[in-house]
Amino acid sequence: MNAARASLVALLLCWASLALAQVAVPPLVGRVVDQTGTLSSDDIASLNQKIRDFEARKGSQIAVLIVPTTEPEAIEQYSIRVAEAWKIGRKKIDDGAILLVAKNDRKLRIEVGYGLEGALTDATSKRIIDEIITPKFRSGDFAGGISDGVDRIIGVVDGEPLSAPPPPQRESRSGSPSLEFLNPFNPFVLIGLLIFGGALRKLLGRLLGSAAAGGLAALLAWYFFTSWILAGFAGVVTSIFTMFADSITAPTPVGRGGRRSGGWSGGGYSGGSYSGGSSSSSSSDSGGGGGSFGGGGASGSW
Repeated sequence: MNAARASLVALLLCWASLALAQVAVPPLVGRVVDQTGTLSSDDIASLNQKIRDFEARKGSQIAVLIVPTTEPEAIEQYSIRVAEAWKIGRKKIDDGAILLVAKNDRKLRIEVGYGLEGALTDATSKRIIDEIITPKFRSGDFAGGISDGVDRIIGVVDGEPLSAPPPPQRESRSGSPSLEFLNPFNPFVLIGLLIFGGALRKLLGRLLGSAAAGGLAALLAWYFFTSWILAGFAGVVTSIFTMFADSITAPTPVGRGGRRSGGWSGGGYSGGSYSGGSSSSSSSDSGGGGGSFGGGGASGSW
């Protein structure tokens, strides 16, 4: 039993270590945020002006982020975290796009908001990366590749009118009461998952049953929140508690003097604040419009 509890603590500590190891999402201090010093101040000013003019004319929002690396995360996972934090694009129209470059990894991605997926499709985003941006990156012209890439994104968005704001119920996937009840962070659903996981554990065995319960929790979390982080968290926690539920709930032996022997305590962590070499521009560029992203877009390398 003590071994089971020690294993549970170790797994939780590993999960916390992975969370702490993630590259921090920098604050959105401008439409162009360069943490690598790749772009000159003139390059940044030119890009900011181009994006501001487009935003004033069309309403859609575009942002550029250059980081040294996204490791240990894949660029797709880090990019969706950036999108969720920055909320580029207008609320309920979701007409935002983010060009993310991980310079040391030699990878890049165009992340596309829900409202632009009809125009800036995955295939179109991939062509912009492969045909416009990466050829210049290979020759060392990062400023030219980013500028031409932003130009092409603007051109594609200009070529298709944006749809009207969606009905209010589309603002959240959990808008209806019946769907809200399936939210994996609903206490009743969580208890149900654990009970169902116990049944799966008896049917499939401890390992497979726990994995199946965790997978179900992860799918529900992804459906409701479209976040790899929350989906992974829900899946891991459900798997762990399903695997060790019998050990955790088992009575603790009573030692001398009536005291229970053993025991463990959990801890937490708090994230630090970020400070660093992010470029900044006027205050009107700070902050997105509340747009939502669902993982549309494309990735590439050079």
